[in-house]
Amino acid sequence: MPEILQYDFMRNALIAGLLASIACGIVGAYVVTKKMVFISGGIAHAAFGGIGLGYLLGISPVLGALFFTTTAGLGMGLITRRTKLPEDTAIGILWAMGMALGVIFIGLSPGYAPDLFSYLFGNILTVPPSDLLLMLVLDVVIVGITFILYKEFLALSFDEEFSTVIGVPVEALYLLLLGMIALTIVLLIRVVGNILVIALLTIPAALARQFTYNLKKVMLLAILFGALFTFGGLWLSYIFDLASGATIIMLSGTVMMVSFGLSRIRKQPGRAKEITKVKS
Repeated sequence: MPEILQYDFMRNALIAGLLASIACGIVGAYVVTKKMVFISGGIAHAAFGGIGLGYLLGISPVLGALFFTTTAGLGMGLITRRTKLPEDTAIGILWAMGMALGVIFIGLSPGYAPDLFSYLFGNILTVPPSDLLLMLVLDVVIVGITFILYKEFLALSFDEEFSTVIGVPVEALYLLLLGMIALTIVLLIRVVGNILVIALLTIPAALARQFTYNLKKVMLLAILFGALFTFGGLWLSYIFDLASGATIIMLSGTVMMVSFGLSRIRKQPGRAKEITKVKS
């Protein structure tokens, strides 16, 4: 690992990985606990429309994605909360419309979008200092909101009906949580890409829940796992000359499967003893 730190782009990549891990650890804990993976996937794919809009307007695609993910997240939340349209239907419609708009905007853009592939599948090695600053600002916003409204989000995540009864503004908090998911997705787009973003948002938090159900500890562990996965994936991609975003996701998924497999093996002896006692 030390030899790769001699390159500026590698140092930027490591910083980007750390900043992304903070956001995905905090927000991913809510996504996994409240089972919002599907709606998070819808927001992530709708972000492609913002990437296309950025190319069309000649601005940073990240800024375009920030606008689109926020709009898509709030739109999905309002439609599912205030209409009779099923949640999966609303998510599917906005998901498809976001992708379609991205294709249209890119088609209308003059010239060729040379680094579009990096936004689809991630290229953490090309993150410029300006994006690092934006990621830092978004991290501060996410951490600040979570610190101020931690108890309210905790109640929302575990018992929404009880939260309504005790006077918690459930709908407003839900929409705010969707906004935080949108911010996190924007952070992760440059790390693993629009297509793979949902994996890094959920795998570290899901892995952390194997060790604890305390939400604060889940967040901290998820941040740690996210950083280890991004750093480890970067190192492996450097050694074997592989795509960085895909390598990060493959490392994350492999560790997740091994962890679940070991957990299942550990539980089997105890289960066998219980069955033996019952039979005897």
